[in-house]
Amino acid sequence: MNCPHEVFPALAGLPVIHAFTGRLPGLDMQTDRSTALMRLEAHHAELRESLGIGTLRYITAEQVHGAGVAVVNSASADRIPAVDGLVTDDPRVCLGIYVADCAPVFLVDAVRGVIACVHSGKKGTAAGIVGVALGKMIAEFGCEPSRIVAQIGPCIRPPNYETDIAADIARQCRAAGLSSVHDCGICTAANVARYYSYRREMGQTGRMAAFFALRPHREPLVH
Repeated sequence: MNCPHEVFPALAGLPVIHAFTGRLPGLDMQTDRSTALMRLEAHHAELRESLGIGTLRYITAEQVHGAGVAVVNSASADRIPAVDGLVTDDPRVCLGIYVADCAPVFLVDAVRGVIACVHSGKKGTAAGIVGVALGKMIAEFGCEPSRIVAQIGPCIRPPNYETDIAADIARQCRAAGLSSVHDCGICTAANVARYYSYRREMGQTGRMAAFFALRPHREPLVH
């Protein structure tokens, strides 16, 4: 079964590989999160292979709805505890987060060769997790806010949710000095034929995956 996915125009011309998966038709996802991810695992792995990033070290976050962000490389653990965001300058790594109404946020400084992938739900957005990720990129890798491109993916939005997560994230990005902030504008809860929605499906549903990697031919920067 081919895994439905999409890419975002704002990231297409940059030295990155990315994808955001959709609902897999015919696959039973009326279950808990861990079982859903287990059922989706092979399909997601097949997609990464087709994108040419299947051999990269795949690293995910525990996702505790906080503001923790970790800097990772190919020597890091497969799953980083107590964080909701990941940053790397290592082209041997593919970052991954999972969402089903929370916002996936892609951040990239193409000049420095640094990317971040962030899970930003209601709590994480209120805690400013995207700002934390940007701070890591700036402090640890010398990224310039004016060069960083931000892409907000599909997430739940008003009137299907009381908080406009995407708008809050965009404001936080601009407050941090970013001028290239892009939002796909799609509501997951309003498009359940295309996406999984935790709220619309009362917690018994699958997860979309956000994959993000530097193009493999790049070499990590020396600091």
